[in-house]
Amino acid sequence: MKAENRQRLLLIVTAAAVSLLAADYLVVTPLQKAWKARSTRIVELERRLQSGRGLLDREQALRSRWQTMVSNTLPSNLSAAEQKLLQAFDGWARESRISLTSLSPQWRTDAEDYMTLQCRVEASGDLNTITTFIYSIEKDPMAIRIDSLELAARDNTGLVIGLTLQASGLVLTPDTNKEGNR
Repeated sequence: MKAENRQRLLLIVTAAAVSLLAADYLVVTPLQKAWKARSTRIVELERRLQSGRGLLDREQALRSRWQTMVSNTLPSNLSAAEQKLLQAFDGWARESRISLTSLSPQWRTDAEDYMTLQCRVEASGDLNTITTFIYSIEKDPMAIRIDSLELAARDNTGLVIGLTLQASGLVLTPDTNKEGNR
């Protein structure tokens, strides 16, 4: 083979190799990345679609549960909410026969759509009365949550136990109640 033909062949092969490399770098690799990104996005969208369909299937149950929760929150009137919570603690104390020594309510505005009425409770009694009191709070449908609880012996025998409890009652603003009715 002549040197001139060999140079032409090498030039053609080199040009073809550079063209293939450029095509891979400029076309194939970006297309593969785009394909993988679209595949990932499709999987995510399908997951979200399934989640949305599940929500639609459970809409009635969710709305019913939301209405139950809204109806069990404390009233949006601050004094009525305090009164309801204090009466509830009094009822739970009578039911369990625990001795309440202190009830200290305090308002907190956590966000635009709700507030919490925090109540610090100090009480004493035996183990049975304390567990009955805590159970009464937990089983009540009122929107109240026990944030912290501390027990301490008040005598040397451990028969009288002191209870310090921090609880929060939920108060929804009127706008939040309307959102659940959509």
